[in-house]
Amino acid sequence: MEILNLTNGRSDFYQEAGHVGATERIGQSASDFRPDFRIIVRSQCTHVDASESCAVSSVCSQRLLSNAAMSSSFFIKTKQNPKFVKKGKNTEAPKRKADGDSGGKSKVRAKKATSKYNEEISSDSDTESPVVSKKRQSKEENENEYEETPQEKKLRLAKVYLDQLKEEEEKKAEDDSFETDLIAGRLQEEVLEQKGKLQRFIAKDLMPPDASEIRVLRGHKLPITCLVITSDDKYIFSAAKDCSIIKWDVESGKKLHTIPGGRKGTEDRHVGHTAHILCISVSSDGKYLATGDMNKLIMIWEGETCKHLYKFTGHKGPVSGLSFRKGTHDLYSASHDRSIKVWNVDENAYVETLFGHQDAITGLDSLSRERCVTAGGRDRSVRVWKIAEESQLVFHGHEGSIDCIQLINEEHMITGADDGSVSLWSVNKKKPLSTVKQAHGCHGDAGLEQPHWVSSVAALQNSDTVASGASGCSHNSQVQLWKCGQYYRGLEPLFSIPVCGFVNSLKFSSSGQFMVAGVGQEHRLGRWWRIKEAKNGIYVIPLKRKPPNPEEAKITE
Repeated sequence: MEILNLTNGRSDFYQEAGHVGATERIGQSASDFRPDFRIIVRSQCTHVDASESCAVSSVCSQRLLSNAAMSSSFFIKTKQNPKFVKKGKNTEAPKRKADGDSGGKSKVRAKKATSKYNEEISSDSDTESPVVSKKRQSKEENENEYEETPQEKKLRLAKVYLDQLKEEEEKKAEDDSFETDLIAGRLQEEVLEQKGKLQRFIAKDLMPPDASEIRVLRGHKLPITCLVITSDDKYIFSAAKDCSIIKWDVESGKKLHTIPGGRKGTEDRHVGHTAHILCISVSSDGKYLATGDMNKLIMIWEGETCKHLYKFTGHKGPVSGLSFRKGTHDLYSASHDRSIKVWNVDENAYVETLFGHQDAITGLDSLSRERCVTAGGRDRSVRVWKIAEESQLVFHGHEGSIDCIQLINEEHMITGADDGSVSLWSVNKKKPLSTVKQAHGCHGDAGLEQPHWVSSVAALQNSDTVASGASGCSHNSQVQLWKCGQYYRGLEPLFSIPVCGFVNSLKFSSSGQFMVAGVGQEHRLGRWWRIKEAKNGIYVIPLKRKPPNPEEAKITE
């Protein structure tokens, strides 16, 4: 309790001197301590003599140091100077007298003591290490030096925002330019496609596949007569002389659904076909599947589940051709009764009938226009039917029965006949643009050679690639790929793929990655002869591309 005694002693001194206010300030707790306390005390003691002033100054400094050391954990306790701290109330009187006697020396000693304690308790920052203090000062100076005003901050943020907007707009402009080029190219292709003048040159890049790469899907008991690929290239629908319909998965080659055929005479109780199926078609959205048979019936099925929906009757002969108009559910049908009928599948309704052919119609095809094309068989004519105008265009060129037809685009088509010829047509000319005779060779004895019948044709839409399939002996049946010349002015053979049997149906996938061939032991329209070695199945033929040639790419650029 030395500090209390010292404080009381000082209090007595100030009471004798008449400074009660100073005593009250000294008696305050350490929590009320202020750094300027010493200065206030000294200012209130100006009328005391020099010796008393020095003593008061030293005692006040000691008092402040003791209170601060006891109250604050930030101060480090140091060893007190016994010269200034003494017990008892009367201990200060002799010292005060001695100080008065010492004269100038006491003034020097008091100044030294005051400066010493001033250095120790000058501010809170003095208790920290000088390194930390210097770092903090430098940091504060830097902050003060780079501190920006609100106006400057707003200006800086505005500049950053404008830069971001500029970058986004530049990127968007690049993307828009790229998209504009793509859209312009797409629109140009669509215009050419609608005009029937679009021709993609891909035939030069095709390569013949290896025999090991060709898959054969087997499921029908009798020869396959027709098949179709969905527009997404995922599924194949096939039909055969056994009156059955099978839905295949292209990737796995597995059967997804099978609609069995019925025996003759069970039409009343059997849901499905009871006669040879000759044609098949699927809508572009895959919703409807249509099949036609020798019993003059057209069956409509649900594409997803193969559930039977409708039965169309009206033809007076076998239904030999079916085609959905692209992008719609309008159905065109052709028959051996020489008529074309138009149906609306959505409304389960018959629309109209068109007449013109002089013999049984053997094939039919259509695209997005409201028109269809047909092959007239023995009347040796090809006809383009304009449904809306209720008119038709007639073309002649083959010497035999025209058994198959396929559209390449809206303006061009390809046909095959039993005279062994393949012809390329334009709707603007009455005669073929190009004809290849004996396209698949001949068979028979010398002097009695007969060409192999062209039983099927196919076209990769809006391209320069077409294909034809022949019916012949087991050792020379084949699928032949052709390259159309510029503006469809000619046909050049690319390569052939050997198969065993009658190629009754051919279709290209929409992507052009593969084609499928329906092969059987007999011709789809009759039983003129039979190839026993053949297997009834579906050949999935991949269309391989040549690797890109860097030199050609440079030349193109």
